[in-house]
Amino acid sequence: MKHRSNLQAVLEGAHFAVTAECGPPRGADSQALREKAQILKGCVDAVNVTDNQTAVVRLCSLASCAILKEMGLDPVLQMTTRDRNRIALQSDLLGASALGIRNVLCLSGDHVCFGSEPQAMGVFDLDSIQLLYAARTMRDQGKFIGGGALSDPPKLFLGAVENPFADPLGFRARRLAKKVAAGAQFIQTQCIYNLERFREWMKQVRDLGLDQKTHILAGLTPLKSARMARYMKEKVAGMDLPDAILERMEKVPASKQTQEGIKIALETIEALREIPGLRGIHIMAVEWEQVVPQLVADSGLLPRPSVDRGQ
Repeated sequence: MKHRSNLQAVLEGAHFAVTAECGPPRGADSQALREKAQILKGCVDAVNVTDNQTAVVRLCSLASCAILKEMGLDPVLQMTTRDRNRIALQSDLLGASALGIRNVLCLSGDHVCFGSEPQAMGVFDLDSIQLLYAARTMRDQGKFIGGGALSDPPKLFLGAVENPFADPLGFRARRLAKKVAAGAQFIQTQCIYNLERFREWMKQVRDLGLDQKTHILAGLTPLKSARMARYMKEKVAGMDLPDAILERMEKVPASKQTQEGIKIALETIEALREIPGLRGIHIMAVEWEQVVPQLVADSGLLPRPSVDRGQ
């Protein structure tokens, strides 16, 4: 079994990477997941599978990743520390490696009060940085957090998330540095509408030399309507959607707002590709996976590179 994931090989080969998000269904039928994955196959380098996103119970991320792997895609296992203690987290890391799942994105996760089971007890035995460190220790030192030796270390490509738009701006790059020090080999950011703020964050990242130590992928969520834009601006925590973007969407007739949202996304990708140090994009289409192939094709990012993953 090859040790490098396709995503790792693409990034280490200095290609501009494209990943996309795929949310599992709220049930045991895998057909909906397979249909989403089939849309993304061939137009992205790897597919993130969310882990009970927004604390809503869904088909588990590990099983979903195994299905995507079986379909020939390169899955990114999203793993939150909200629902599992260190025993379960380490066990799942071993399970992922045994299944040939190499990419792991470490997150803390949304609080349970926002989800479908608000009476649940959040675990948070570890935070995302501690999970990164634990996974790296298991992989590189062959040891569990408790110090015990592993019989066979997992083979993992480790990632984390960062929000360049949370305040204070001067702290965000330094927080990223902590994740890189803990083991983050790739970073996927909050979705970007405020390009000016993102450019400033990337400058701080470059000033700290972090773009040379990790692979940064810029998050992107295409807007489907003016209503969606307003919701993102007013209701989604940590989002920075400038008034100019909202006004642009609202000035367009409702029947043409979807195309305007796609146009904005394409303009954003073009601008992102000019930012020094940026190594790719991560598309979070939020149940609109059908738009991903169009965005990738119209951005001139097809075909995706064929890479040597090594032995």
